[in-house]
Amino acid sequence: MKLRLHLLVLCVIIVFLVYNMANYQHRQTTLEAKSRPFDTMTVSDSAVVKVSEKAVDRIGYLPHGIVEPHSDMELKPLWLTGSAQSQQRSKKNDRSLIAIAAGINQKKTVDAIMKKFLPENFTAILFHYDGNVNEWNDLPWSKSVIHIAASNQTKWWFAKRFLHPAVVSVYQYIFLWDEDLEVDNFNPRRYLSIVKSEGLEISQPGLDSKLSEVHHRITVRRKNVTFHRWVEGMAPVFSKAAWKCLWHLIQNDLIHGWGIDYKFGYCAQGDRTKNIGVVDSEFIVHRGVQTLGASTRSKDVTRSKNTPPLLQKTAQVQKTRVRAAGLDMRTKVRRKSRSELQDFQKRWDRAAREDRTWVDPFSHSRRKRRNRIQQ
Repeated sequence: MKLRLHLLVLCVIIVFLVYNMANYQHRQTTLEAKSRPFDTMTVSDSAVVKVSEKAVDRIGYLPHGIVEPHSDMELKPLWLTGSAQSQQRSKKNDRSLIAIAAGINQKKTVDAIMKKFLPENFTAILFHYDGNVNEWNDLPWSKSVIHIAASNQTKWWFAKRFLHPAVVSVYQYIFLWDEDLEVDNFNPRRYLSIVKSEGLEISQPGLDSKLSEVHHRITVRRKNVTFHRWVEGMAPVFSKAAWKCLWHLIQNDLIHGWGIDYKFGYCAQGDRTKNIGVVDSEFIVHRGVQTLGASTRSKDVTRSKNTPPLLQKTAQVQKTRVRAAGLDMRTKVRRKSRSELQDFQKRWDRAAREDRTWVDPFSHSRRKRRNRIQQ
């Protein structure tokens, strides 16, 4: 009788231990899946073959350990010396990414940006919206960055297709910048130090008000302060967590990205009044160069003394036509942008209305602001 009682107690203990081990393993698998972005897709095909519960979390019929969980945008050389290997290992720690949509006409400005960022443990990508890659080869850093070319596309189009959160998951911060930014008064290391200390999930440098084209006055640099709140879409900087949200906010079929910066707060990982801001002490100049739809620069032969009069006249006519065509294209670009802004807002309103489980965390502050305006 005592033996049976002891066996029963032993069985209960064993069942209890097995249950706790299984529960612990399940929690670990869940946490591991969250930290391994490439290891979360599953395939279940019970109609073909009955698989165990453990196999349900697999990708196809691959063994679990074969999937490398992390990726990056680092260039992988075909061979490495010992010193190069140690350099590769050191680059993996606390890296950030800068991606710029660039045309050859802004080569000088982009060169100055790269000279500031690349020495500070940054990986760089140039999105060539004019399709011109070869003319960048004479710059000493050109072979150390990634070049992606697609004609007449915006940075949001490029970012949606080439900066998937799983691919850039090793980078702590993602800088998604325009090409027409001057960085004489900007230091990436000091900037990130402020962003980290203040807990800014989404940020941007302040704008020099005297030299910049300013779209929103609140982005203008304030003197004698370190930072203030608000961000525009021209020079945003995202934390890894914020970018994972923002990437989903970028629409697959809308390319201009108008209106996205007004929704940044929903990706701020908490209180947007605290987690979003402009860093005033590290500021830039936004030149406001019109690129998409504008004509490319060419040599002006109309002013050359050695050019025959007939050729000068022909060149002047062609130049006038190019300017007119460029103006017309810019008008079309603006119309397209406004149309996409309306489409984006309609989608947001529809999604907010149809998602019964969604609660707008900022509706209270929006009502207060509306009432204040009415008063």
